[in-house]
Amino acid sequence: MRKKEQKQYWTMRIRPHERLWHIDLGEIWRYRDLTELFVRRNIVVQYKQTILGPLWYLIQPVLTVIMNMVVFGGIAKMSTDGIPQAIFYMAGNICWFYFADCLNQSSSTFTANQHMFGKVYFPRLVVPIAVVISNLLRFAIQAGLFVVMYLYFFFNGADLAVNWAILLTPVFVVMLAGLGLGFGILISSLTTKYRDFTILFTFIVQLWMYATPIVYPLSMVEESSLRTLILANPMTSIIEAFKYATLGQGYFSWLALGYSFLFMSVLLLFSIVIFNKVQRNFMDTV
Repeated sequence: MRKKEQKQYWTMRIRPHERLWHIDLGEIWRYRDLTELFVRRNIVVQYKQTILGPLWYLIQPVLTVIMNMVVFGGIAKMSTDGIPQAIFYMAGNICWFYFADCLNQSSSTFTANQHMFGKVYFPRLVVPIAVVISNLLRFAIQAGLFVVMYLYFFFNGADLAVNWAILLTPVFVVMLAGLGLGFGILISSLTTKYRDFTILFTFIVQLWMYATPIVYPLSMVEESSLRTLILANPMTSIIEAFKYATLGQGYFSWLALGYSFLFMSVLLLFSIVIFNKVQRNFMDTV
């Protein structure tokens, strides 16, 4: 007699998503412990075997601000709208550092973790999300330094004025994280096949900083076509709004912020589509 075939029951079935834009937030949440491990790894590994350790979180912005004061404030004589140079440059730099760190570190998601991706399954988006979260520590420390500097200049008579827009700071941080994550995973997806993009985008990010009003105020740009081009940069409205909220000087526009938020949303959706497509084919090339 033929043996009866036994039915097999599986507790989990792994299959590709039918829609490229699909993102399973529930699955990412179930892997929150893994996300926490990646966050700890990112923080520990970054300054492992260094003498000063986390003090580099403070040294980098201080040295950058000093260089900005010498080059742009001292030599180029660029205006800061009456704001002390040190606090003006610090306000823009801490926002840019967080965005750039999220972008640069998440842009190597596939190439830096291919040995791990080929051995075990977990939602790949956990890796860049952990990058965004771990960089919040750095941003918080640098924001603390900004507050100390702010209080120093405020009590020494500087014309600084915090206003209601400071309540939007969490929104600014989310938008910075979203732009950094979106561009990062997009670049990561492209560099799996074309490694030249790594060098190209590193160069672009360096130039991008000067296209963003960090070392100069937007009010300094009077030519309409150039001003429009700078406002097309989604980072412009965020940094200008943060300066307006904390320093009392800057360009604040709901329309410009809405544009940056829409740009971030479309970018994230498009990046996730490319990311999902690449991770389907990535295992064949590992």
